[in-house]
Amino acid sequence: MSLDAFASAANPAIDDARLLMRGAARLLYDHGYNAIPEFSLASSRRADLFALGPKGEITIIEIKSGIADFRADTKWHEYREYCDRLYFAVSARFPREILPEDAGLIVADGFGAAILREAPHHPLAGARRKAVTLRFARCAAERLMRLDV
Repeated sequence: MSLDAFASAANPAIDDARLLMRGAARLLYDHGYNAIPEFSLASSRRADLFALGPKGEITIIEIKSGIADFRADTKWHEYREYCDRLYFAVSARFPREILPEDAGLIVADGFGAAILREAPHHPLAGARRKAVTLRFARCAAERLMRLDV
């Protein structure tokens, strides 16, 4: 049994989160964004999906596979300092009323996703945008190099 199979058997929410991430990443791509999963921010927090748009806009999507996952997570408030827009991506069966109104809402599955509520736009300051974009570029390049080595 592979490590991934073991993790999935022990916690089915892992599979759900992977499917939600896949669908949300496809949505981002369809809108002209390029996304990196599990992107480390300067604060040492890790965004589930971090995306850069065609005009340099930055979006973070926080994947929530269940109510317990949402209630246990208090770090997402800090993500606003690193993006122009913040979304939650959940499954169709997730109780959406518990999600904060001041974040966007995406419903996803393993094949795609739909934006049900646009995220408020909070433009980053120029210096922060430059630093975050550079971090994104370096992370993407490093991951690509690791595939080639």
